[in-house]
Amino acid sequence: MREFELPYDKKTLKLHLDERNFAGLLEGSQSTYPAPEDQAAFIAKSLDEPIGSPRLEELAAGKRDVVIICSDHTRPIPSKIITPMLLERIRSVSPDARIRLLIATGSHRTTSREELVSKFGEEIVEREEIIVHDARDKANLVEVGTLPSGGPCIINKIAAEADLLISEGFVEAHFFAGFSGGRKSVLPGVSAYETITANHCGPNLADENTRPGNLEGNVVHRDMVYAARKVNLAFIINVVLNGKREVIGSFAGDLEAAHEAGCEFLRSLAGVKRVNCDVAVVTNGGYPLDQNLYQSTKGLSTADAVLPEGGVVIMVAGCRDGHGGRDFYENVAQAASPAEFLERAVHTPFDKTAPEQWTSQILAKTLVRHPVIYVSDLVDPALMAGLGIRLAKTPDEALEMAFELKGRDARVAVIPNAPGVIVGD
Repeated sequence: MREFELPYDKKTLKLHLDERNFAGLLEGSQSTYPAPEDQAAFIAKSLDEPIGSPRLEELAAGKRDVVIICSDHTRPIPSKIITPMLLERIRSVSPDARIRLLIATGSHRTTSREELVSKFGEEIVEREEIIVHDARDKANLVEVGTLPSGGPCIINKIAAEADLLISEGFVEAHFFAGFSGGRKSVLPGVSAYETITANHCGPNLADENTRPGNLEGNVVHRDMVYAARKVNLAFIINVVLNGKREVIGSFAGDLEAAHEAGCEFLRSLAGVKRVNCDVAVVTNGGYPLDQNLYQSTKGLSTADAVLPEGGVVIMVAGCRDGHGGRDFYENVAQAASPAEFLERAVHTPFDKTAPEQWTSQILAKTLVRHPVIYVSDLVDPALMAGLGIRLAKTPDEALEMAFELKGRDARVAVIPNAPGVIVGD
């Protein structure tokens, strides 16, 4: 008998599995990868040795209008370390330059002052010029072209008109852009809502290359690179974090070359091989990543990548905050079936994309392909019933339900931190 400790909300739950049913443990090494003792020196070294680009000081020399795109409150970037470094280096060669920090909210809500202080520290919030992007503020947006997939490319004016545009970000697997970071600071980060929805539209997400850990042929990624190049994003600094949110990789330089280096590093840590299995037991990494159903779709996409069609997904996730987005939930719950919503979403033109359609589409795809069982004693059972999702109180109870569907000899793969792995052949 094997025993597994699975992250769940703010604790762990045990799963017990007979040896004959065990198909494999899929774990990456990112979460436990050791960080250098001096985080600041580690990050500074990447700025001193940029990839595919001159140093930031060379790019900034003589510039008068500099914009730094910074991630918003939803991203765990160590801005208290990175931002002062960027400001110091720019001012060392252009002391009179106007420097603005542009917060890349994408389609998220605005970032509060309290969240800005938590992100940057009181001194930067008091001293620097900070603008929070608003994707629906048409007066501060400008159209700069047409996305390769067909939608309008409309970007924040401050970014589009800067003498020098740079960005900070972090690299992790993303369930349809392939990876976060790099070009993503522009699209969706500082793009218009209609540009974001065009990029995230149903046909783009239905493409076979639009999946976690893949950039090649990824139409969503291609749009994002186009937008970033169109507004001359000249320099990026992207980090990779471990489970303690410590920097374990730092990559600065050209928006594609430095980003790809970060992606390769992450692949080396998070890549796992697919195993033959009938059931996949996954978690979303515990709280705060499993605080709602919306967030847990990241783990569902990993399970989908492991399982054959008809395989059973067991998702261990507290979902203490419920669905995490009414539009996201009702897109699927109010449809005749997940299959009906998925079919409709795939054929919805980019200019008719519904709010949160993209995440709903990923959820619906999983529900169409697999029976799904959630393990939670925190979520409202009616919420899950509205999507046709089964509910269990413990991993062992969920496993019994899966065996009823797939037989006592079913092979079970265990993925203790699904968002932290990239599944390959």
